Amino acid sequence: MEEQATDVLIVGAGPIGIACALACKRENLNYIVVEKGALTNALYNYPLNMTFFSTSEKLEIDGIPFISNTPKPSRNEALEYYRRVVTSNDLKINLYETVGTITPQESGFSVSTDKAHYHTQKVIIATGFYDIPNLLNVSGEESPKVFHYYKEAHPFSLRHVAVVGASNSAVDAALEIYRKGGKVTMVIRGDNVGERVKYWVRPDIMNRIAEGSIKAYFNSTIKAIEKDKITISTPKGDVTEPNDFVLALTGYKPNFKFLEDCGITFSKDEKHIPHYNEETMETNVKGIYLAGVICGGMETHKWFIENSRIHAKLIIKHISAELS
Repeated sequence: MEEQATDVLIVGAGPIGIACALACKRENLNYIVVEKGALTNALYNYPLNMTFFSTSEKLEIDGIPFISNTPKPSRNEALEYYRRVVTSNDLKINLYETVGTITPQESGFSVSTDKAHYHTQKVIIATGFYDIPNLLNVSGEESPKVFHYYKEAHPFSLRHVAVVGASNSAVDAALEIYRKGGKVTMVIRGDNVGERVKYWVRPDIMNRIAEGSIKAYFNSTIKAIEKDKITISTPKGDVTEPNDFVLALTGYKPNFKFLEDCGITFSKDEKHIPHYNEETMETNVKGIYLAGVICGGMETHKWFIENSRIHAKLIIKHISAELS
């Protein structure tokens, strides 16, 4: 298979990958974006009725206006916005193409995917962190009744559902399922609902827990998952609850192995932050750059669309100077 030559290969077609493509186009750099799933794949996999914490102007990229019906845009509005940005700017994006290896050469890199081979001078990795869930590592987690992603409430109506976690995704799921007639039990490792939960949602979940509409076990973890029940380890001892489904919404992490295979190194603490130059976003591997939330390692709440949009400009400024 013949190698395709390009100046910049961008891995990931999320909002920040799109921002990098726009910056390349503006600087007349030859580029290609490779995405293993759908356009803005992580956003596509968000719950159907999700509302962003950020306002629409903070989700804009490259100064292109994002107009939404309410101050807090919905998932569907964001999907439409980023799609229109891509189509109206005729960006070069290959969807449903998975990058396998990125190999340094004397000049640039050889990149192999499941569909093509590329030779590129620079690589930008903007793959996010939504692909690999943090597992519970308990007996029964492999059961088909356990889900690590949540889409909508209807399948869980009139069922006993355990929601594990206390973040925005867990709280949204618990409230939606409760309002669709599900019998919800929350299992929360800490002593309260997460402080980062959207400020207009947090009172709602606290009130539902206080009135008993949603049962919650704090400072607790799931010990075992069985066909029709779960065992919960609580400060007062083990508790058994009837159960039809478990939503283990315990967060996600970047594909560290993919970065390691590229030669990227990390901090040696639990944060596992990849090494990169904050002024250029170039990693310890010369010619490979990181953009977006992947820069935070296990600190997945450090970088968002709104504060990592600047990564595209920093990267392309550095690449343009090197390739000119």
